[in-house]
Amino acid sequence: MTATKPAIGGATAIPLPKLTNGPHSKRLGVVALIATFGGLLFGYDTGVINGALAPMSEELGLTPLTEGVVTSSLLFGAAAGAMIGGRLSDGWGRRKSIILLAVLFFVGTLACVFAPSYPVMVVGRVLLGLAVGGASTVVPVFLAELAPYEIRGKIAGRNELMIVIGQLAAFVVNAIIGNLWGEGDGVWRVMLSICALPAIALFIGMLRVPESPRWLISKGRTDEALAVLKTIRSVERAEAEMEEVRLLAEEEKESKTGGWASLKNKWILRIVLVGIGLGVAQQLTGINSIMYYGQIVLIDAGFDKQGALIANVAPGVIAVIGGLIALRLMQTMNRRTTLLIGFALTTSMHFLIGIASILLPAGNPARPYVILLLVVLFVGSVQTFLNIAIWVMLSEIFPLYIRGFAIGISVFCLWIANAFLGLYFPSLVDAVGITGSFFIFGGIGILTLIFIFFCAPETRGRSLEALEEDVTTGAIYTIHKS
Repeated sequence: MTATKPAIGGATAIPLPKLTNGPHSKRLGVVALIATFGGLLFGYDTGVINGALAPMSEELGLTPLTEGVVTSSLLFGAAAGAMIGGRLSDGWGRRKSIILLAVLFFVGTLACVFAPSYPVMVVGRVLLGLAVGGASTVVPVFLAELAPYEIRGKIAGRNELMIVIGQLAAFVVNAIIGNLWGEGDGVWRVMLSICALPAIALFIGMLRVPESPRWLISKGRTDEALAVLKTIRSVERAEAEMEEVRLLAEEEKESKTGGWASLKNKWILRIVLVGIGLGVAQQLTGINSIMYYGQIVLIDAGFDKQGALIANVAPGVIAVIGGLIALRLMQTMNRRTTLLIGFALTTSMHFLIGIASILLPAGNPARPYVILLLVVLFVGSVQTFLNIAIWVMLSEIFPLYIRGFAIGISVFCLWIANAFLGLYFPSLVDAVGITGSFFIFGGIGILTLIFIFFCAPETRGRSLEALEEDVTTGAIYTIHKS
């Protein structure tokens, strides 16, 4: 039996053998699980600062400014890592790049755990940032290139799920250690050290994982690519996919160049700008401000320090639940629809949090719990409808010959937006409080909805090769925008 794959560029649809279960499908699941340890590290390293920052500040003598520098140094490092990781993976390979990132995660963790002073801590955080940024570009591309188009959203989306699991793990570890051991006496070093374990697991696991078959084909290594495909597909399906990708790669070698020169094509430039817009829009929801400074927000809402550490676990739990639901939505709901619902919900939550902080002034016993509920609903909306959808789209929309480069640019801009929010969010809350902060996020949300409606293309249910043809001709903005 065959499955009809959507046509490329309006041509006759190419039949592909249906997906089947068996050792190859189990192998695909194992490979995806190993690769997503990069997402787990991403999540833990970005989330652990939420609870580690207060005792770290006391021991290292940080000021509000240097607290922001410690937090944002990872994020600026991640912006550089996104660019470097994207280009490195295009030239060196997805698998080797992830192995290198695992080493960088481990070295950065050791630098932070044993940091004797603020400058050394910043260096360690920058190293972790390089690893986080690299993982945020290479792992989604690796997963998307391994996955059959029918389940690409579910496979590629697992990385974002592992990110929120990593963040939840950080919140739980922080809450347990912080409440059992209190602040000071190096407790933050223990919180940070946990990250070394998944870094080791990622390194060992990736040594046994194959390279992306699509990357191998782009380098002319067709025999290796077919051998890899046969380990994660049925033989018939592997040969059919192989032929399609090989033909497209040959066309690209004759007619296209990679890197900055590819942006001379107005349609390539447009899709890169769309990718940048998606990445920045995700950050301007303020989701990572909650993940990094959730304890500060909840203390401002009325919780004490220890209560805020415990209450902060709730957004982490709802993030994982939302991620699980989102994986299902990737298979059943169009990407554009998902994004429009998500940004409508998050924008509504922003305004509700702002209104609640006005109607329930400081000292009102209901204030902390109402704001906590709204924050949980906000995080649930982001994780259910936005984060996985955006990361999956970033792994889908770019042509093979610039995929690493283009996602690197998009994620670089994402991390720069993230970094500036991380740097200035404490100052923003200090200046205008919860009310003003979330009203600002709400106004940005309205602009984002307009951008998504007019600019975001639809990508669900089509092979990477079919999408590539429509992206390079501009057809994706017309016939497939539904």
